[in-house]
Amino acid sequence: MNSISVRALLVRGMIAGVIAGALALAVAYFLGESQVDAAIAIEEAHSHAAHGGGGGGEEEELVSRTMQATGGLATALLVFGVAVGGIAALVYAYALGRIGNFGPRATAALIAGAALLTVYVVPFLKYPANPPAVGNPDTIGKRTTLFFLMVALSLLLAVAAVIIGKRLAPALGNWNATIAAAAGFILAIGLAYAFLPSFDEVGRDFPASLLWKFRLSTLAVQTTFWAGFGLIFGYLTERLLVSGNGADARRVATPVG
Repeated sequence: MNSISVRALLVRGMIAGVIAGALALAVAYFLGESQVDAAIAIEEAHSHAAHGGGGGGEEEELVSRTMQATGGLATALLVFGVAVGGIAALVYAYALGRIGNFGPRATAALIAGAALLTVYVVPFLKYPANPPAVGNPDTIGKRTTLFFLMVALSLLLAVAAVIIGKRLAPALGNWNATIAAAAGFILAIGLAYAFLPSFDEVGRDFPASLLWKFRLSTLAVQTTFWAGFGLIFGYLTERLLVSGNGADARRVATPVG
């Protein structure tokens, strides 16, 4: 694969990541921030009640809530978009032509869908996101570590499923090999769910509807990002690889080895 073409894909992945991050930012701001504000209000009410209605126990805010909901959120999602877009572009450069007879857009869509499933949905089902006022501060380090462990397991198991599926295909056929690999992935993830510790730290007085809306909004943000990335990156790569942008582009479309 030509290095110039890989660089071209990397640049397009970062561009697509920034645009997808901006789309996710809009969803996070309009859907998620109201849920965060409601959860913060509950947390402050509990803190106020715990101190007998007085002002004790309140700490000075280092970063204002307005800055968190605007500049902080925008910075986080746009930087995330650039970084993840670049990584996804490198994965795309390797996968194109190796995972089946798919065109540039279809390959981009498959990678985006697989990333959403393995990097977010699978870990989310075991360790869903919690709003402020939910969760024990003493366990936040352990919960964070286990979440990233679940991400790593999901990625490794997904790669293993793809490898196994390709090796089974000559004997079972593509369809049966895909079903067998997917079943193995689901079984392994189920075992991970069963053996890894769980946390149930939602207070009885925390509104279930607010928790549900918050978690749905976080899922909507990630879905928007990966759907946007898949569509935008697929469009950009198709223009690069199919529209006749020279010999470099053609060499990307033909994997080596």
